[in-house]
Amino acid sequence: MQPMVRAFGAAIASSALVLGASQVAIAAPEGQPEYQVGAIDWKPCEEKPTVDCGFLELPIDYSKPNGEKFKLAVSRLKAADPSKRIGAMVINPGGPGGSGVDFSMFADGYFSKEIIDKFDVIGFDPRGVARSAPIKCSAELLQKTPSSYPKTKAEFDALVTFNKTLREDCRKQSGAIFDNASTAEVAQDIDAIRRALGERKINYYGISYGTIMGQHYAEKFGKNIRAMIIDSNMDHSLGTKQFLDSEARTAEDSFNEWIKWNDRAATSPFHGQDLRKIWKDLLAKAERGEVPAPWDPTVKMTPEDLGGGVVSMAYGPSWQRFAEQIKQIIDGTQAPKSAFSAFAAEETFDNPFPGIFCNDYNLRVSSWGEYQSLVKSEYRIAPNTRGSSLGHGAMMGCVGFPKATNPQRTLKIKNSPKILLTNAKHDPATAYEWAVNAHRQTRDTTVFVTYEGWGHGVYDRSECTLKINNEYLVSLKLPRNGTSCAAVEPPAQASVMSAKPRIPAGPFSVR
Repeated sequence: MQPMVRAFGAAIASSALVLGASQVAIAAPEGQPEYQVGAIDWKPCEEKPTVDCGFLELPIDYSKPNGEKFKLAVSRLKAADPSKRIGAMVINPGGPGGSGVDFSMFADGYFSKEIIDKFDVIGFDPRGVARSAPIKCSAELLQKTPSSYPKTKAEFDALVTFNKTLREDCRKQSGAIFDNASTAEVAQDIDAIRRALGERKINYYGISYGTIMGQHYAEKFGKNIRAMIIDSNMDHSLGTKQFLDSEARTAEDSFNEWIKWNDRAATSPFHGQDLRKIWKDLLAKAERGEVPAPWDPTVKMTPEDLGGGVVSMAYGPSWQRFAEQIKQIIDGTQAPKSAFSAFAAEETFDNPFPGIFCNDYNLRVSSWGEYQSLVKSEYRIAPNTRGSSLGHGAMMGCVGFPKATNPQRTLKIKNSPKILLTNAKHDPATAYEWAVNAHRQTRDTTVFVTYEGWGHGVYDRSECTLKINNEYLVSLKLPRNGTSCAAVEPPAQASVMSAKPRIPAGPFSVR
């Protein structure tokens, strides 16, 4: 996911999958009726025949197992060396809204050969996402989305009204899945996958928003885990101000790390110059409406647009590319237009964010006055990025929504084996302090490893991180709690959209 202030994310193509007919009896979570889950009838995926695809038919509402069902899309990349097979590893790329089926189709380019040889890699599209009863909203309405940075009470009230309208539209377009798409339900879906596969225990790798899925699964089904890696962690215990301020801190840290890179990188177009002053001047021009967007000179960039660019480039990080883009903006060089207009012809658009994130987080903003106070705080913490476009957009995307069905709380994992929890020190999206706090809540069940470098996603950042992750998955060998892996300087020409995506999705794919 590339964090965005104004544009939609890319649409996900549909896939021809096959629903199995046979049924397997499944024990429901404690206190709920039993339900049936269909065995998976695997067929080669259309997009990549070396990967198998199928469906599970599951209840939309687990408290009503005989009620309405939906089809959960699943995929399987079989262990390349069956003689060395250890088991099944369920994977999730984050989002919310990332496709695990898509993730599995390039898993052999993401995970080491040792992992591909020894594990069946199991992808799934979480309920409400892509092929799994996708949450849809009217494209015409989405194109009228107001700015998430209202400047007046009237604009704030208009955003609240719009969000309420959007929610009702999405519920109408999507059906019952909209109200039943929280991560609490997804955790139950993961265990249904485990049982349908016939596995006594599963392995799990979740990155970004996929870490919440892992956390919830470990809470409810800890005894069914062999190994679990939660990479680049969410903290599902934060209130609104804590959430927003922590995201602001990590965004400003991303800016400061870019400045440090410029000081040591001879390839930067700003090397040897006072980049802080150049940036400050650019923000001032944007504040005055004097910075044409490189994709469309009739559009004026805001300081928040520029700050969002900082967060986006830090995913890689792609410091060099971002420096060159800023140079183009300053020089007035025009780039290709935004892909925003590509959705004009669509009647509906996949938009899982409101059904997932707004059911997982109560980020309440009760009034214009409270909003002003929150923004003042995030801008004070992060003056160079105007807070975090991710955190701010996530908060404002849910303003006006009713209370979440799966709200924040302290994480309690009691019955699982040791879980490997990893995070980069300079992650622009899932703040390092989130991982620290998640570990603090689960000291007895998690082992915390820090990558001292940059970017979103730790798995193969260095030989050190790769060795730790693979040894744990293969042999359950864990490092000492608190282990650190040294930073590795990213290539000067690193790009967010590299041939091998670091992650398929990041947190808060807001509208």
